[in-house]
This record gives sequence, C-alpha cells and structure tokens, in this order.
Amino acid sequence: MKSEIKTALVLGIIIVTGVGIMSLVFALFDEEIKPTNIPTDEISLAKIDKSSFKMAPDLVGIAHHLNTTPEELREEIKGKVVLYDIWTYSCINCVRTLPYITAWDDKYSDQGLLVIGIHSPEFEFEKNPENVQMAIDKHGINYPVVLDNNMETWKAFENRYWPRKYIADHEGYLRYDHIGEGGYQETEKIIQQLLKERDVSLGIQVASATTLVDINEFEHTMFRTPELYFGYKFAQNRNQLGNDEGFQPERTVTYSEPDNIDLHKFYLTGDWKNHEDSMELVSETGSIKLLYNAKEVNIVTDKDAELEIFLEGEPLPEQYLGTDITLGNTLTVSDPNIYNIITSEDSSSHIMEIKITGREFQIFTFTFG
Repeated sequence: MKSEIKTALVLGIIIVTGVGIMSLVFALFDEEIKPTNIPTDEISLAKIDKSSFKMAPDLVGIAHHLNTTPEELREEIKGKVVLYDIWTYSCINCVRTLPYITAWDDKYSDQGLLVIGIHSPEFEFEKNPENVQMAIDKHGINYPVVLDNNMETWKAFENRYWPRKYIADHEGYLRYDHIGEGGYQETEKIIQQLLKERDVSLGIQVASATTLVDINEFEHTMFRTPELYFGYKFAQNRNQLGNDEGFQPERTVTYSEPDNIDLHKFYLTGDWKNHEDSMELVSETGSIKLLYNAKEVNIVTDKDAELEIFLEGEPLPEQYLGTDITLGNTLTVSDPNIYNIITSEDSSSHIMEIKITGREFQIFTFTFG
C-alpha cells in the first residue's frame, strides 16, 4: 500500500474518533444545562420577553365586594392567572358571555385561574348591590364580583366597551384583550397557555387541559335594528325617538299617535317624563311602537307594570314568545332588569306595539339580536 494511502486512512480514523469524542462531550454538556423534566417548548414558555406588556392596574374605587371581601381578594389574586370581565348586568351582550365565563371558572379555578367580574354600571339602578346580587344568583356566578360604581377601575383599564375581557398572567402582565361577544375558543386557549406558563414557572407538574368548553354561541343577524335608548342623555345625537314632540329634558310630555312609522325608531303615546337615562310613564297607561328588524328583542325596565306585546296589531304569536313572557302575550315586570320579549328562529321585520299599564314604569333601552 502506498504511503499516501496509509496516511489518509490514519487521518480519517483520527477525524472520525475526534468527532465521536466531541459529540459525546457536547451531549454530556447538554444534559447538564437542560432541565430533564421540562420539554423544550416549556423552556421557551419560561423565557417569554414581557417588556412590551402592561401590568394589570389595581382595582380602584370599588364600592362593594360580592362573593368575596377586599382582604380575601387581595390574597387570592397573588400568583394567579386573572380573567378580568368588565360587564354590567342589564347589558345583553354581557349576559351572553356569562355562560362561557362561569364555565371557565368551574373548569380552571382549581388550576390557577381567578375570574374577577368588574361590574361597571351603565344605569343608576345597576349601582345597587342587591340588584347586582340578584343577577349573580340568576346566572350562577360564584367568582368575585366588584362594583365599580364610579367607573374608576374602568378608567384605570382605559376601557370604553361592554363587555370586555382582559387576561393577566400569574406575574400580573396583561396578555390578552377581547372586546364584545365571541372569540370564546381563542380566549380559552389563551387561558390554557397562561396556566401552562404558570405551571412551568412554579415547577408544577399537572396535565394541561386541551379540550374546550362546548356551548352554542348566539348567532347575530347581519342586519338588525341598533340599540335604542330612551334617556335623552344616552340618545344624544342618535335621533331614535320618532315622535314630533321629541326629547324634552326633565319635562313631562304628552306624546301623540304618529301618522307614520320609520324603521329603527320608537314612538310613544301617553304622558312620559324625560329622564337622562330613561322615560317614565306618568299616565296610567301608555304605549311604545316601533318597526324593527331582528330575531330577538330585549328591554331594560324598572318598576311594576304589565306589558301586552303585539305584532302587526295582533297578540304576540307563540312562535315569537320571548323567554320572559309567561302568560299569553303579557309580560309582568317589577325588578330593574333586562327582559326578553321576542325570540324567533330567523330575522324579520315587524311593527311591534307594547301597551303598558302601570304608572311610574320606566324603560331604559331596547336591544336586538
């Protein structure tokens, strides 16, 4: 064998042996610096750069604590993934989100999730803790609810919407923000991700949830009547009252039967006092008429009254009966609350009339779905 070939073989053996030794050294080195009980993806979770995230603001200006005390809440929030739900109980959009939020509370509270309902009222009656407690009981809310009656926490979050969900990680950084209804699967996946981050950070070994809450989501119609406000302050610049008499702040006005009905406007008959957030029936009887397009109609009212509902001049048909109507086409209202008066499978246009018996009855808003 020529000397050149022998030299090449020797060098090849030396190189192969050297590569093998170096591979073994690097393998041993990797075993020393990489935690054996944390997969690579969890290492990346533990090293997230949070410099661009804001910290969740403190809960400030809280008038009442329900389902908790200030002391309990301060302790409970430490080291938790926190879902802040800004809501108010007469808001139909807020109400539609509650089944998901209560389900997440049931599913994840033992895994490190804390839900805090921040109740920021739209109307004056929603500042009453007894009224909010009534809504808490109705919707099966077991998590803490704080009454942000002066909207100070609302402002601390720089919020402008109902409902709105913020999620903070276990270190208090705001990692997610969702406005309005929908996005439920996305929101739950964020909860799962942040709980997993918490587990990695605290060295907790638990099986991560992968399934999602399965609840039928309300399907909105593309073309529907917008929310109609009865208070002159809330309805400002909206032109939703169709009567010629119009809004007259803090005055009692006798409204006359209109000659024509326009879509997306409401019309009154009877004597009504104009408040900044509502209309109050001063006469013994009165009525409200409107031409709407939707598959669902809800009203927010206060004080005792009986409301007879008609469509196209006929008593409300059975296929349109709202969930809160219990007798024929009549709805009896008492507590300040939101009531569903019409529910149907498909969106359609109708002239609806509500004949009201009950002095001092107040109506705040119509909402549609």
